[in-house]
Amino acid sequence: MIDDEELNRNVPTLDLDRLEVVTALGRGAKGVVFLARDQVEDEILALKVISRDSIEKKSNKGVTNSPGNGGNEYRRVSFEQQVLKNFSHPLLPRLRGLLATDKVVGYAIDYCPGRDLNSLRRKQTEKMFSDDLIRFYAAELVLALEYLHNLGIVYRDLKPENIMVQENGHLMLVDFDLSTKLPPRSPKSSPVLNSVNKTPPDSVKKKRFSPFHMYCNSGISPDDASSQSSVDSQRTGSDSVEKSNSFVGTEEYVAPEIISGDGHDFAVDWWSLGIVLHEMLYGTTPFRGSNRKETFYRILRKSPELVGEPTPLRNLIRKLLEKDPKQRIELEGIKGHEFFKGVDWEYILQIQRPPYIPGQSENEILKGEGSEGIKRIDVELFVQGIFGDSKNKSIENVNKNVGLKQQNAFAVF
Repeated sequence: MIDDEELNRNVPTLDLDRLEVVTALGRGAKGVVFLARDQVEDEILALKVISRDSIEKKSNKGVTNSPGNGGNEYRRVSFEQQVLKNFSHPLLPRLRGLLATDKVVGYAIDYCPGRDLNSLRRKQTEKMFSDDLIRFYAAELVLALEYLHNLGIVYRDLKPENIMVQENGHLMLVDFDLSTKLPPRSPKSSPVLNSVNKTPPDSVKKKRFSPFHMYCNSGISPDDASSQSSVDSQRTGSDSVEKSNSFVGTEEYVAPEIISGDGHDFAVDWWSLGIVLHEMLYGTTPFRGSNRKETFYRILRKSPELVGEPTPLRNLIRKLLEKDPKQRIELEGIKGHEFFKGVDWEYILQIQRPPYIPGQSENEILKGEGSEGIKRIDVELFVQGIFGDSKNKSIENVNKNVGLKQQNAFAVF
């Protein structure tokens, strides 16, 4: 049975009566994400809601109690919420509140009006980012992953759909359902700032060598992750690094060592970063096949085709997509790579005019996301109609009315 007291400890509680649920933004393998307004605080939130029945039924079939590694569905929900509660970083979500009724559980984070990185890429003239834009977003991703790794969190689901653009134009990583915990990496660099809106000191303002300065003031598949097995951790004798053996990730972004089942650690996130950079540069992932089997074969056996003349970016992508995790470039090598030459890592989060600012007011967001004719959504009925055992098909009409689309692992945050 779900312990609501454990879920809500030290976290604000949300009540459906105080939430104006405007529309369903999308769904994933385990729940639905809604756009909602907290009428008490007068704030817009992204609300992730999961059927209580589906959690408890799957939990009864659990085979392990390892946090963050699957098996026990409730433990996974609790793990994700605990992870969110511990974050204090401008590129990661704030846990704004927890929801628990007799029928559903869920949580809320800040809504990102800029949507995901793929949506932004498709707005570009050639559906691809320039090297300068890639440099800015890649640098922010490096800082976010560095922070997670220093906490001992392996993200394991880095992909454009999970990389959102905040109201201020900076990125935000979301969806930690597939994350796991390992002994943390020792912090080696880059302090964490409490606010991206903090005014940089005069000494920073005077610096003009940063590659970001030239443009930061101007405008510009099904998720197989839920199928997990062998969900335990191991400590190898060869490298004394604790690893996870769970089979998780999104098909085109998953690292070779996850497919081979040899155990994996933080290096899988750097592989996924390489896939994301490739997609930002070319508009496609490098190993996609006609089916899952072919995609996995390409990941294990094929080298990425980096079309074009040699550049620092292509060189970095190649080093990130090194199939041997022991040889793959990691944090220090990435931050010191030629592609980031001249980047002031302490200044990135203080940039007040990132390349793209969504620029929508709260009313515009609600008007744009809302569905005509629907004033309030029955969240419990909606979620149960999708994930419950009920044969009641009335939910199909709700789906049509709000334009709900199947999304990739809650990409809509």
